Amino acid sequence: MKLSIVIPCFNEIKTIAQILEKIQAVELDLPKEIVIVDDGSSDGTRDFLAKMNGADNVTIILHEQNQGKGAALRTGFQHATGDIIIIQDADLEYEPQEYPKLLDPILNGKADVVYGSRFAGGESHRVLYYWHSLGNRFLTMLSNMFTNLNLTDMEVCYKVFKREVVEAITLKENRFGFEPEFTAKIASRDFVIYEVGISYYGRTYAEGKKINWKDGVRAIYVILKYGFRRS
Repeated sequence: MKLSIVIPCFNEIKTIAQILEKIQAVELDLPKEIVIVDDGSSDGTRDFLAKMNGADNVTIILHEQNQGKGAALRTGFQHATGDIIIIQDADLEYEPQEYPKLLDPILNGKADVVYGSRFAGGESHRVLYYWHSLGNRFLTMLSNMFTNLNLTDMEVCYKVFKREVVEAITLKENRFGFEPEFTAKIASRDFVIYEVGISYYGRTYAEGKKINWKDGVRAIYVILKYGFRRS
């Protein structure tokens, strides 16, 4: 078996080298590849990544224009060759050393999909925005109402799944609407879903955080759109 780590990347020159070092340092019992999709960066990230293509099992794909996280992930999934895929953000909010516990339910034959959760378990978390946290919980609750899942963190970056999961669904959302769309579409299938508590080192908007209230509004629309279709 092989693990594909898919990284959507946009203007992350300050963190991309560090996150790659962290990923390469993770010790696993299965080989891994890293697929990075640069989504039209303009801060030097593209030049940095272009020099890495093909080195240390790293594949670089360059979008000529910024299309959004969902579009970058679709491109990454198309180029991934692993039996299991994990989504990794290019910033430092999520800790790659937690891959083993995220992979465990799949490798042990218990799950098809594993969500990390910033709101489950006793892992460490940076204390930041109250309203942002409340918004995440609201979107998760709304999503759960339509999917009949009992997730605690639908919007989390860390989603791990078997290749056949993403091959069985058609994804269309280009931006952060990917999260509720993916959740709605796997819920409509007979996939076994697990959740694992993870740590979270959130960053501020001054440090480069990109998601905003407009993405929250879009997420509500996506939840309703695919929720009513499922109903």
